[in-house]
Amino acid sequence: MTDDKCGSLTHSATAIIVYGSSMKLVKPHTSPPRGEDQERARVSAVYEASRARQHAADSLLHVNNHVHFINHQGKQVLLLDLSHCSAPEVEKIFRAVPEFVTTRPLGSVLILSDFTGASFDPEAIRVMKETAVFDKLYVKKSAWTGTETFPQAFSENVKSFSRRDFPVFETRKEALAWLTKD
Repeated sequence: MTDDKCGSLTHSATAIIVYGSSMKLVKPHTSPPRGEDQERARVSAVYEASRARQHAADSLLHVNNHVHFINHQGKQVLLLDLSHCSAPEVEKIFRAVPEFVTTRPLGSVLILSDFTGASFDPEAIRVMKETAVFDKLYVKKSAWTGTETFPQAFSENVKSFSRRDFPVFETRKEALAWLTKD
């Protein structure tokens, strides 16, 4: 490391320049790859971009398999099919819910959440609570089914945090009948 009269310290090819009370990190200029290296870099960048797009598409497809509108008695109901999902999947699905709900008029969305065989962890519960609060103005009614694996304390926590009611039904059929009866 060297010190010069401009107040800069250098180490290898990177410099830290001190101007009064501020500092600036200066990295050396690197020339772009040439020839075969340039082609390799271009192919690698295209491959990485393609992988990222495919991952995003796969993720969206996965979520769309679990969150979608169904028709029942002439009404649209947003089905959150969380059946047999892991805790990270539950979290991911609930993070996607606002994209479906906020495209609808306020106070109009009917939601059926099926938790049959789903797993939960504190992060999944936190995301569920936040989503329930965020979506509150858009939701007309919500119903839950398959809550056998949903700990009662978590259920009460979500209800009290969001200040919403989530009636529990034995079957999807019963829940859909209640949601669409008005």
